[in-house]
Amino acid sequence: MTDLLPHPLAVEYAAHLARDRRRSAHTVRAYQATAQRLLAFLSGHWGASVDRAALARIEPTDLRAYLAYRREGGLTNASAARELSAVRGFLAFAGAPLPTVKGPRRARAIPRPIAPHDVVALGEEVADEAREPWLAARDWAVLMLLYGGGLRIGEALALTGAILPLGETLVVTGKRQKTRIVPLLPQVRVAVEEYVRLCPWPVPRDALLFRGAKGGPLDPAIIRRAVQGARGRLGLGERTTPHALRHSFATHLLGRGADLRALQELLGHASLSSTQVYTAVDAAHLLDVYRHAHPRA
Repeated sequence: MTDLLPHPLAVEYAAHLARDRRRSAHTVRAYQATAQRLLAFLSGHWGASVDRAALARIEPTDLRAYLAYRREGGLTNASAARELSAVRGFLAFAGAPLPTVKGPRRARAIPRPIAPHDVVALGEEVADEAREPWLAARDWAVLMLLYGGGLRIGEALALTGAILPLGETLVVTGKRQKTRIVPLLPQVRVAVEEYVRLCPWPVPRDALLFRGAKGGPLDPAIIRRAVQGARGRLGLGERTTPHALRHSFATHLLGRGADLRALQELLGHASLSSTQVYTAVDAAHLLDVYRHAHPRA
């Protein structure tokens, strides 16, 4: 149930997200698609075109009908909850009332950390498979930034030559253009400096730091594929992904006594609740260690 042409309200909402909320292009596309689906559904559901005035009369039953329609398309509980959140954001933008509708219950996934020795083995395997020494140094440096600095892969690949020469800290731009300061461990600094030394391309201040094989921007899919291949050769689990290195950074810091508020700042989380999930990770990790040491426990 879709319209052939984008609905003006959905287009206006996308422009608002990009211009006023400074959301990423990916988020804007996803939220615009949700608004478009809702408007198309309501048009058929009500048998009339939908504008702001029509949205003002939306009822909980209308939203429940929309969610049921989406669930018929195979939407999972987690995806339905995200869809409902996006719908609420759109309705608030349109000045419509927000009907009280409970989202589907979903279990919060606990991130799975990677053991430090597996992180090293993974990085070395990825580097060994690279075609040229500078590509090996590049991949190693990126993975060290994820594990040693807790960066998201998009944050690491967005770094420019302006970070050079490296100091003891790194200014990182995260989601919604929020900046944070991350301590730069010596091992991470050495990895980045070695990549810069071997890179055949100049790194001016306004250019991206990490380059593809032909000198263009490094596609994150290249790093993800390299990690996927390495984890298969090493026999590591499917959850061993670039983002899991960031989870490992957080979990290992928490295990060493890091304060939750400090960890929130290091990770660039807008809400402390996003950081608190790592307390469950640390507890789960300790339980695994206990059970391994005491098989009859």
